[in-house]
Amino acid sequence: MKLVSWNVNGLRACMNKGFMDFFTSIDADVFCIQESKMSPDQAAFDFKGYEEYWNAAEKKGYSGVAIFSKNKPKNVAYDMGIAHHDKEGRIITAEYEDFYLVNVYTPNSKRELERLSYRMEWEDDFRAFLKQLETKKPVVVCGDLNVAHKEIDLKNPKTNRRNAGFTDEEREKFTQLLDAGFTDTYRYFYPEKTGAYTWWSYMGKARENNTGWRIDYFLCSNILAKNLKNAQIYPEITGSDHCPVSVEIEC
Repeated sequence: MKLVSWNVNGLRACMNKGFMDFFTSIDADVFCIQESKMSPDQAAFDFKGYEEYWNAAEKKGYSGVAIFSKNKPKNVAYDMGIAHHDKEGRIITAEYEDFYLVNVYTPNSKRELERLSYRMEWEDDFRAFLKQLETKKPVVVCGDLNVAHKEIDLKNPKTNRRNAGFTDEEREKFTQLLDAGFTDTYRYFYPEKTGAYTWWSYMGKARENNTGWRIDYFLCSNILAKNLKNAQIYPEITGSDHCPVSVEIEC
């Protein structure tokens, strides 16, 4: 089963930059997007052969996630069930035969870390949410988690130490999530690989120079690690400031 995830930074804009070329060629069983920045009634796109599930933010043009699935999931649920987290269209959970797939767009701590305290609360609640799901069956998590976990996961760790996405606090929450029983699928296959990034600033030729961050992930319950066949990053695919990532799981 091939799963793909991509923060498209606005699906309508990404559609004009080759989104469907990649979508068609990768032929995923399930394709997840983050930062759709739209609700499905704002544009008519044809994802032929796929079931569509959308979660849009209350605020127009902000956040939003979607899942496109060849096979209809057993069940689909939205958000965490916590009112103050559930206004920004950040989570869709699709239940398949062998696992839950959680597509998530984690809140950014923002400049000056103005949202860091909220982010810490979100992290604890989201981890608890995943562990509750895991009492029923294993979990796969994908999306833009807005954190580079280790120094190996970004080009300039020293100068970014207190910037959003690489604070000690955010990195520690990611460690806690892994310690709670989850595997970083890319590092499962490539534990020491450098220069493997999924996001680049639009400033200063960052992408051209591969001055990037790895902040887009597939995680899975540890029990699923033995079923992993492959994990990939697609830095050659443009259309967004993020690139797609994928995982193949034998189910």
